[in-house]
Amino acid sequence: MNTDSPVLNSLPRLLNLLRHELRQYGEMLALLDQQQEFVMARSAEEVLRSVNAINLQMGQIQTARQERESCQREIAGALQVTEDPEFHNLVPHLPDEYRPAIEALVRENNGLLARIQQRARQNHLLLSRSVELMQRFVSSLLPASPPVTYTGEGQV
Repeated sequence: MNTDSPVLNSLPRLLNLLRHELRQYGEMLALLDQQQEFVMARSAEEVLRSVNAINLQMGQIQTARQERESCQREIAGALQVTEDPEFHNLVPHLPDEYRPAIEALVRENNGLLARIQQRARQNHLLLSRSVELMQRFVSSLLPASPPVTYTGEGQV
């Protein structure tokens, strides 16, 4: 492969984008762990703050993913990879010296993403259970039909 090729010039950028995406996933996992602690501690205000932080981090992840996917498509185009430019199709066409690093980062990103999905499901269940318990509590305080009250004269 020519040392001036667009592919060789783009591969370090792809590695950096994969590392950046990995950091963003790590930040999300940390936020989800923190949220879980807040839920367990029944710290409603902190849970609400964590939701905002998680939403902001989701935006960071989407941006990082879009940048990485754009670079990935550019490399696939330069290599004339006509099938889907996913990594399993792209890696065999890459120079040997880049394959191990890219494969390792893709594996780490996928593993961290799976952990994020698992933690998000756990947090969702915890939050759903908390809301359900609060609804029962409120329902027990406020019956569905208003209680019968009497005036001072004894009328309903």
